[in-house]
Amino acid sequence: MAHSYCRIVIHLVFSTKNRCSLITDDIREELHAYMIGILRHLNSPSIRINSTSDHAHILFLLSKKHAVDFVIEELKKSSSKWIKAKGTEFTDFYWQFGYAAFSVGQKGVDNVVKYIENQKEHHQTISFADEVRELFRMAGVEFDEKHFFD
Repeated sequence: MAHSYCRIVIHLVFSTKNRCSLITDDIREELHAYMIGILRHLNSPSIRINSTSDHAHILFLLSKKHAVDFVIEELKKSSSKWIKAKGTEFTDFYWQFGYAAFSVGQKGVDNVVKYIENQKEHHQTISFADEVRELFRMAGVEFDEKHFFD
């Protein structure tokens, strides 16, 4: 549809399987660049990506041509395959099965960008599990921890 417009901003969070610390400083920027390319290919350009050793935060614009679960599946599948090919230390790399995706209103984008940029400092005082609990609480989403933290 040529005259259809949308701007759906998604804050996506997911971890490595069992929160293994596999995202090293040596690979982090290259991983982010690869993810940016995947999202661009899916017409879902990234706004900001950052990660710690065990999880990633991605803010992106959802394509009007793809469902959110398709974009996330392709992003996780392709980046996992890519990182496994980067060396034997990544042979056992997997992303967790699930993810958390939250819509962000245009007025909230700058705050989420700052939040994502400050992950290193943020995680000096809060664990990933507590961070996710707070994100779910703020979004008003009930979730079962035993099914999210794999």
